[in-house]
Amino acid sequence: MTHAYVDDPRNASVLINVNGTLMPRDKAVISVFDSGFMLGDGVWEGLRLHGGVLVLLEAHLDRLYGGAKTLDFDIGLSRAELTERLYATVDANAMEGDVHIRLMVTRGIKATPYQDPRVTIGPATTVIIPEYKKPDPNAYQAGLRLFTVHVRRTAPDMQDQKLNSHSKLNCIQACIQATKAGADEALMLDDRGFVATCNSTHFFIVRGGALWTSGGGFCLGGITRATVLKLARELGIPAYEKNFSLTDVYTADEAFTTGTFAGLVPVASVDGRTIENSTDRSVMGELNIAYRRYVDTIAKAGR
Repeated sequence: MTHAYVDDPRNASVLINVNGTLMPRDKAVISVFDSGFMLGDGVWEGLRLHGGVLVLLEAHLDRLYGGAKTLDFDIGLSRAELTERLYATVDANAMEGDVHIRLMVTRGIKATPYQDPRVTIGPATTVIIPEYKKPDPNAYQAGLRLFTVHVRRTAPDMQDQKLNSHSKLNCIQACIQATKAGADEALMLDDRGFVATCNSTHFFIVRGGALWTSGGGFCLGGITRATVLKLARELGIPAYEKNFSLTDVYTADEAFTTGTFAGLVPVASVDGRTIENSTDRSVMGELNIAYRRYVDTIAKAGR
């Protein structure tokens, strides 16, 4: 699984930040009238703490504030204030690394259970959940098994997939179908049948030494995805954002996923077709080394 992790007993006692107040895990609650709980009305980010630094924080905040603007609600905190709150949370937990943070912001409390934003009666709700989370090493060693599901990524005029909203039902449905098929993650197509993305990560293939990923119109604006494309071009690896089909996937030299949590993870098979990942020059291997160095450089630069 792309988000499989090593269990850490320290998570039982972490402090969670709810609207600026640090609370024990079992006391961290929100109202049943909250827009996020009631309607999935909100935006979120997944962050990694590495060497005491929130990696690529500015890019994550760009996406968060852009999502809130798209949904037409005010987060109620400046970027500087939200950054301070994030670091105050990890510092209160004495955290330095191998930490994943879920930052969630919803429209706030509603006067009554109803979708209209005009019945919102309070400020935005902000929750920060930090956890000690190391990816399960078995995923890197064995590789992921993907299954192409019938659930499609929706077009921008339906529910724009660039929006990292709390409403993730199509991804959940895709995940369920892939799990029932015995796979680790779902591979999802766009409305024309081209490969779009996975249900919780981004998808890349390598063909003839060149890196391919989807055109991006039907997937989240992935921050690790963008970083990998940047690093590939700096390394002189041809990198394309383009339409491609399952035939291209089944006959690829390599395949892997990217995400904030686990970084780059190899794909072992797609729909039962084995991906050998055994070319003379492993593009993923080269990119993985470059990505880890890049993250280390960010951490060494400090907050």
